[in-house]
Amino acid sequence: MPKPRSSSSPAVKPSDEQDDATDASAARVTQDRLWADDGWTAKVIKNEDDEGWAVSMTLDGQSEPALVGPWTMGRDKKNPKPLDPGAFATLVKTASEVIRRHQQQAHAALHKSTKVASSSGRITVTLDIVPDEENPYACLSARDDTGQELAAIRVAANFNFNHATASAWVAAGFAVPGKAEG
Repeated sequence: MPKPRSSSSPAVKPSDEQDDATDASAARVTQDRLWADDGWTAKVIKNEDDEGWAVSMTLDGQSEPALVGPWTMGRDKKNPKPLDPGAFATLVKTASEVIRRHQQQAHAALHKSTKVASSSGRITVTLDIVPDEENPYACLSARDDTGQELAAIRVAANFNFNHATASAWVAAGFAVPGKAEG
């Protein structure tokens, strides 16, 4: 039985380096229908809708695949084409792009902005939604061209934000929207 290393001994032995390399390569899988590397897993699966094949790309730690798409049949027209390094790299790039677009879309839904002309110059009005599960809300704010905050108020998360409502808020001197309607 090997003697355990003490925590005061920072020296790394060559055998320890080999163990670390083995651990890293153990996480990498390169089978015909299953590849796992760089935080992604590609699985070639039977397409449930027809007689073809599909490939799913799942980011490590996620329960649902980021991408599912058709997969090419092999030469025998019965089995799927095996995964290879080039195909895996392309799938990783495509799945990463899908995730990036989804994140951009989610960000755009939570952060909106428009520029409003006023007598004192252009004002940037933003709405930042805080999607709290129990009490969602949004922050409506205004900044001048130098970035100086002119006003900031809390509004409902479903506040109807567009250029017209932003302009009306600026024209009303940053009064709380809806209060004057009584």
